[in-house]
Amino acid sequence: MAIKTYKPYTPSRRFMSNLSSKDITSKPSVRSLLVKLPVSAGRNNNGRITSRHKEGGAKKLYRIIDFKRNKFNIEGKVAAIEYDPYRNCRIALVVYPDGEKRYIIRPSALNVGDSVLSAEGGLDIKVGFAMKLKNIPIGTIVHNIEMHPGAGGQLARSAGASAQIMGREGKYTTLRMPSGEMRYILDECMATVGVVGNEDFINISIGKAGRNRHRGIRPQTRGSAMNPVDHPHGGGEGKTGSSGHPVSPWGTPAKGYKTRRKKASDRLIISRRKK
Repeated sequence: MAIKTYKPYTPSRRFMSNLSSKDITSKPSVRSLLVKLPVSAGRNNNGRITSRHKEGGAKKLYRIIDFKRNKFNIEGKVAAIEYDPYRNCRIALVVYPDGEKRYIIRPSALNVGDSVLSAEGGLDIKVGFAMKLKNIPIGTIVHNIEMHPGAGGQLARSAGASAQIMGREGKYTTLRMPSGEMRYILDECMATVGVVGNEDFINISIGKAGRNRHRGIRPQTRGSAMNPVDHPHGGGEGKTGSSGHPVSPWGTPAKGYKTRRKKASDRLIISRRKK
């Protein structure tokens, strides 16, 4: 997908870039698949800010995505490729013979008129086809992978993401994740063949602060610009260098300190992304 640049008639416009929208074929047309989500702006159920520097951003509607791909053995046709404001990849509108319509994450090379199919058994290895991991050959590139059977895809869903099937052992399939991590996933979990489209999303330059405000991202003040009462980096006459290791406002080390909590699924990790 092509990266679109602009004529630099302002300083910020000089460095701004965006993705070409030529691959989008239509605007949302299925009202039942659009939902207005409440905006939390980084607040939890008590109303306290737990994730800082967030705001509502531009108004948008959530598209209900079929992450489970559980309409088995019924071939659907891709009717449209659409923009989704809640994710960095495109989505495909699939129409089934019984009239039902569903959105799926659009893999690269899936176009209008193509067929998609999902099944619990084996299928041909075609882009957009979904099946259980035990039926997909070793070496295949997949995305939208379940972590628990029937729970819906949770892994490799962002633009350009994919995982590779590396082998099998007992009831588990070995996957190399987008981060480089090697881990086991149960054979009964579903996955979709192909790479998530919109691979050039990573090359976009935001260009100006205003675009981040539209995304719901507020400005962030440097700790070194604060007073000592507000941040461990604050204080001093003029600009001062770091005295010790960088930390968060609450004293948690900011570089190299492991904050990942123990999870039951940790036992399924063969090798971490960080050696």
